[in-house]
Amino acid sequence: MKKLTSALLAAFIASASPLAFAHGDEGHAKKAGPVKKEQKEWGIAGDSKAVSRTITVGMSDAMRFSPEKIDVKQGETIRFVIKNSGKIMHEMVIGTRKDLDEHAALMVKFPGMEHEEPYMAHVGPGKTGQIVWTFNKPGNFDFACLIAGHYQAGMVGKINVATR
Repeated sequence: MKKLTSALLAAFIASASPLAFAHGDEGHAKKAGPVKKEQKEWGIAGDSKAVSRTITVGMSDAMRFSPEKIDVKQGETIRFVIKNSGKIMHEMVIGTRKDLDEHAALMVKFPGMEHEEPYMAHVGPGKTGQIVWTFNKPGNFDFACLIAGHYQAGMVGKINVATR
């Protein structure tokens, strides 16, 4: 019984180790292959050949984005070039306030959680990342850095998608 308990405990620890969850490390390199195109309330993954505009977004260790407010038109495919001028990992995740709130709560609970979606970019210190996104629905949406503590410190922004 003691061996079984030890084996179960070891399996649990291994499955919950930081190696199993790599959020915030260089393990977030984009994987080769097609991007998953899943319709979201705030749009769908864009095709880089259809980009109508490029917007550069800066991130810093002051827990701020620049710009903090972005205006686009419904139907635009935007290439976000995300530059991390800080000394720590940051990310940009696009979504609704509700989705970002829920995701941020998970990140606090599981700070090493690994995830990758076409509406997010994890950018190491001094590095640049990108998101190509088609805003095919009008509305007011948000973007944020959901690394534990960053969202809570106010690292958020707004995207207004105007009807054509």
